[in-house]
Amino acid sequence: MLDFIQQLVNGIALGCVYGLIALGFVLIYKATEVVNFAQGELLMLGGFFAFTFITFMGLNYWIGFLLAVICMALLGSTIERVVVRPILGYPQFSIVMATIGLGFFARSVAGMIWGTDDLKIDTPFSRSVTENVVRIGSLVIADDKISIIVATVLLCIVLYLFFSRTRMGIAMQATSQNMLAAYYMGIPVKRVFSLIWAISAAVACFAGILLAPSTLIHTNVGFIGLKAFPAAVLGGFGSIPGALVGGIIIGVIEQLAGFYLPQGFKDVAAYIVLLLVLWFKPDGLFGMKMRKKV
Repeated sequence: MLDFIQQLVNGIALGCVYGLIALGFVLIYKATEVVNFAQGELLMLGGFFAFTFITFMGLNYWIGFLLAVICMALLGSTIERVVVRPILGYPQFSIVMATIGLGFFARSVAGMIWGTDDLKIDTPFSRSVTENVVRIGSLVIADDKISIIVATVLLCIVLYLFFSRTRMGIAMQATSQNMLAAYYMGIPVKRVFSLIWAISAAVACFAGILLAPSTLIHTNVGFIGLKAFPAAVLGGFGSIPGALVGGIIIGVIEQLAGFYLPQGFKDVAAYIVLLLVLWFKPDGLFGMKMRKKV
């Protein structure tokens, strides 16, 4: 039972990261109906930016964290303006290929700038393995795992308040429901699209910095986005709460599979869950069926 609880906590922490990446998928898809397959690479770039500010430049962790998030938000907005906006209205396949190509481009540029070695960020939660832990009886939980869970909860609260209480957040919800009607009501749809991409990139950066102490930072860390994609599908691709719940479920299943099942099952557990969800409940746990009259 102790081992099960230990793996459960680790799985929830990993699932929070998956959930944040899946949240980026969902935010962009809800507003623009674009699936951004470069979301994992945005996480990777966020980690590299944080390494530059915190480790290379020696800034305070929290200042470097904030600067990295701001830089990624600006980069996300720029990507929407330069790469995505010119091809909106083209077949979905064109946009999918553009985001896949963007991911390859981001990995190549990151390799040229930061190299291919694994990089590490010293955080206030992971400097000492023996000291930075919480003990509950025989259960030992690392501070970095707790920080991931707490930070995810706080970020979700901030996003909820933004989308439900602010004028721009409500405008973004209106745009995601009916883009044309939002435009006729005077909502600046193009500005909303840029802001959505900025928020999505900032959330990916947030996830990348939280994940950095556990996996280090390297050019291939963006492939974690391929594991977060099943989380978005599991929760219902248009559901923001579903993305977080789906991420936690995928993280827990992957962690338990790696501990209890033979070697190799951990890497495919997320995709097995994806196939089962598509088989039995294609709309996901929180998905809604939409009908359109033509």
